Amino acid sequence: MNTSSAPDQPGAELLENTAFEEEVEETAGQPVISRDDPDRFINRELSWLDFNHRVVEEAENPRQPLLERLRFVSISASNLDEFYSVRVAGLIGQAKSGITVRSPDGRTPAQQLAELKVRAESLLSDQQRAWSELRRLLSNAGIEVCEPDQLTEADVAWLSNWFMERVFPVLTPLAIDPAHPFPFIPNMGLVLALRLVREEDGHMMRALLPLPSQVDRFVRLPAVPGGGGTRFVVMEDIIRLFMDRLFPGFTIKGQGLFRLIRDTDVEFEEEAEDLVRSYETALKRRRRGVAIHLSLSAAMPEDLRAIVADEVDATP
Repeated sequence: MNTSSAPDQPGAELLENTAFEEEVEETAGQPVISRDDPDRFINRELSWLDFNHRVVEEAENPRQPLLERLRFVSISASNLDEFYSVRVAGLIGQAKSGITVRSPDGRTPAQQLAELKVRAESLLSDQQRAWSELRRLLSNAGIEVCEPDQLTEADVAWLSNWFMERVFPVLTPLAIDPAHPFPFIPNMGLVLALRLVREEDGHMMRALLPLPSQVDRFVRLPAVPGGGGTRFVVMEDIIRLFMDRLFPGFTIKGQGLFRLIRDTDVEFEEEAEDLVRSYETALKRRRRGVAIHLSLSAAMPEDLRAIVADEVDATP
């Protein structure tokens, strides 16, 4: 219901008109921006990255509880994965198709990708900085993510049994050579790339070792008698400790982790005669989507980096 009424005081309408005229005169010198002017709009994708930067800022906020700050880092990382697999994937598809239609803010798909790359790298750097600081604070609070050289003999003995019972049966080492094509790496797959030398004759080979998704990446160690806090060790470090059981007779000469994000955007024909089959086809394509983003550990040797990037058809 409209509850507004006409002015009931003498001269009120005249005062309102005068105020309107003064406002027009004050803004007359300013440039008039049309409704469709790109300056009126904020880019959706860049705005999303700005939002995720604010999530990381909460992770760096000392007024937040420590574990809550850790959760914010996790949220920002998960958000960025989804951003790459859906939004960046869509822009890459447009750019590869030669689409140059500008977004409401005046950017082509290629221009958006160039800006997103810079902003995303900055966000990743912020995430790493926040994680490093939180790891230090967690250690001070009695929650330690241990490096291999921090493990005691008792820790290694316990991990040896745990590795053989829980991890070894689900590991599948994969050789990389002309007789063994590079395997399909699933979306979000975390893989250890290896350069090995056979001790018997010095023959070099390369291999991949996908980390099992059915086992938690952070493994909690048994409590130390008499206290000592809560301790964890990451899965890749456990595997490195017992690499000789996976590759007997070989020496590791180089290694590094990589992680691949694929296009998971789903497109289907709403007008298709068989909608269920259309969904099934779209979901199958989603599982084997094109490579969108490749992350490589800094320790990975150049030859392994080049092979991985070339085989998955992605730029690090």
